[in-house]
Amino acid sequence: MSQESRKNSKTSYRFAFRSSLFISIILGGLLCAALLTGASIPAWQFSIIPIVFVTSFIVIQYRVQRFIYRRIKKIYEDVSLLESTSFADRKVATDMRTLTEQVEQFARNKKIEIETLKVREAYRKEFLGNISHELKTPLFTVQGYIDTLIEGAHKDKAIRKKYLSRAQKGVERLTYIVNDMDMITKLEMGDMSLDKTNFNILELVRQTFDQFEMKASKKNISLVFDMEYKEAIMVHADQERIQQVISNLLVNSIKYGKPNGTTEVAVEDLINNKVIIRVTDNGEGIDKTYIPRLFERFFRVDRTGSRREGGSGLGLAIVKHIIEAHQESIYVDSELGIGSEFSFTLEKVSSNKEAMENSAS
Repeated sequence: MSQESRKNSKTSYRFAFRSSLFISIILGGLLCAALLTGASIPAWQFSIIPIVFVTSFIVIQYRVQRFIYRRIKKIYEDVSLLESTSFADRKVATDMRTLTEQVEQFARNKKIEIETLKVREAYRKEFLGNISHELKTPLFTVQGYIDTLIEGAHKDKAIRKKYLSRAQKGVERLTYIVNDMDMITKLEMGDMSLDKTNFNILELVRQTFDQFEMKASKKNISLVFDMEYKEAIMVHADQERIQQVISNLLVNSIKYGKPNGTTEVAVEDLINNKVIIRVTDNGEGIDKTYIPRLFERFFRVDRTGSRREGGSGLGLAIVKHIIEAHQESIYVDSELGIGSEFSFTLEKVSSNKEAMENSAS
């Protein structure tokens, strides 16, 4: 039995006990008063006082408990808040102070549940609105070009090629969004397994730099390390997923970076065989009020500008889930107009561990 239940059991007889005692004292007082006035009262009549006390206690305890139970239960049912197991199995206290505490606790719990449901409902509506918008734009684009071709534009070879090319880009964007949605769903449900290996994180960053060099050059943004690393830094993680993390962070940095700016990557040692990878830029920066929501699905600080830049709106959400799937941490620090820094930790492979694995292989 819990401490709260023991407390309720102790105090649930207080009202009946006090009421019965009060009745017994009044009865005893009346008999004594009768004696003082000279009335002849047999001594045995005083023996009925304990009987009256016990009888009163039983009747009051039963009636008050039933009264309170029915009334309170009716209140809960009227507001449709009573759960099937939240009240029926609980001993109803007849002490009003304890009863008040029980009802207040119940009300607080229900208030929290209602507020949680409201937050979830608001999130659901926002999520459905966002995904509807994200899918609607490329769908209407593809539909518009195909309708134009069907109506006769297909006869012109140049127009046909141009419109089919644009429709293909719309389909690619749809595929990109659907793939990202599939990935983040698997990550959230824990269905995606990680293929962890030992690899050089510096080499992976260099490969990712090469991948986005042309995209960065369009805004004359430099992708650089913070220093010259002469030795490899080995980490233990899923190389493909970590490359996706770095790619998404670089794309985000380029998207919101200022022309002629810089995106810098640093890899630093931490305690407990950990390294931290920092991706820093001198771009637009992010207002402090938006930072807590950065990793939400489809959340965009600049909804119009970021849509023009493309992307699924799921990049940072995917980054967060991949890092958490590795049981690591991700951090963000940003100042509006100055720039942003995204950083995440990974398990570092010690020299001894690496040597043992190489000798075993």
